Amino acid sequence: MYPVDSDLDTEPNADPDTETGVEPTGSTHRWAFSEMLVSSVLGLIASLVLSAEAVTLAADQNAIFSCDISTKISCAVVGRAWQSSLLGFPNAFLGLIAEPVVITLAVAALGGVRFPRWFMISAQVVYAIGLGFAYWLFYQAYFVIGALCPWCLLITVTTTLVFFSMARVNIMEGHLGKWLQTRLAYPMRMGADVALSIILIAVLAGMVIYRYI
Repeated sequence: MYPVDSDLDTEPNADPDTETGVEPTGSTHRWAFSEMLVSSVLGLIASLVLSAEAVTLAADQNAIFSCDISTKISCAVVGRAWQSSLLGFPNAFLGLIAEPVVITLAVAALGGVRFPRWFMISAQVVYAIGLGFAYWLFYQAYFVIGALCPWCLLITVTTTLVFFSMARVNIMEGHLGKWLQTRLAYPMRMGADVALSIILIAVLAGMVIYRYI
């Protein structure tokens, strides 16, 4: 997690953008974008592993993977369930599409690129859908399938972190409207997004420990 005061106003002596007179977004929100970068890289790794496993399962439904610890902690059990290919292809393929986009966004922003409002709003909407999808899959694995996939859990955690980091940037920059910026900027400065991320991840961890460990 990033320091809660990382998005406060920058120092007076900081050099503003010569044309806009505004501090580059990547500099102002460097911790948020750094967290997005690390989380997306981890999410991409998990998506690559799950995609490879999906291809293996397509060829051999009895395949066994290194993450198949038991019948309750098993990538193969989850991978064979219909929920793992909700759109007609492995869900992990979506990660192969989304994660590189977020990685590019984070690296570019850290380098001083300032993205247009429409792009940041679109990214937020897409990741909100992704967050809902990730938690729906966790619900299905936990309550319906009866088994959990460690790599899927990693993606749920990284999706949570990226969503709240992106929300922090969009709210503080006013991309989601002045109404939200006025009401949520102060809670964000106090670390409300960090607290929500920690609570959600702690709940996930507690549920996993309670049932499977």
